[in-house]
Amino acid sequence: MRRPVVQTARRMVARAALRRDRIAAGTAAFARGLSAEESVVRHYEASGRCIAARRWRGQSGEIDLVAREGGGLVFIEVKAAETHAWAAERLTARQMGRICAAASEYLAGEPAGQATPVRFDVALVDAAGRIDIREGAFGLA
Repeated sequence: MRRPVVQTARRMVARAALRRDRIAAGTAAFARGLSAEESVVRHYEASGRCIAARRWRGQSGEIDLVAREGGGLVFIEVKAAETHAWAAERLTARQMGRICAAASEYLAGEPAGQATPVRFDVALVDAAGRIDIREGAFGLA
């Protein structure tokens, strides 16, 4: 039995509204992420580190930030959430693996290659914009 045209039209309107809401939420989340990354960039630069790359993408994945520190590199994953704890929970083992693989790709372009000293930091940004840097949070296995 066919559904009445009015009922089908209402469903179509509801689905379109849901898509708009999802797009708006995604756009807002993307903007919050960019803002968090910018705050972390300022934090690292204020401590004398040079940002070598932002949102660097390799075949294995994306690295939010790459900073130079002495003769080495710091690969930085930025996580933003309501609290630092919630932000930390958003970093999965799978993501860490992809970041490490992407870092290995990035190192191929460095003069010392894979012998370049590296560190993997996680920068946690809460809703108030406070930054908590976890240096050496994970690394290559």
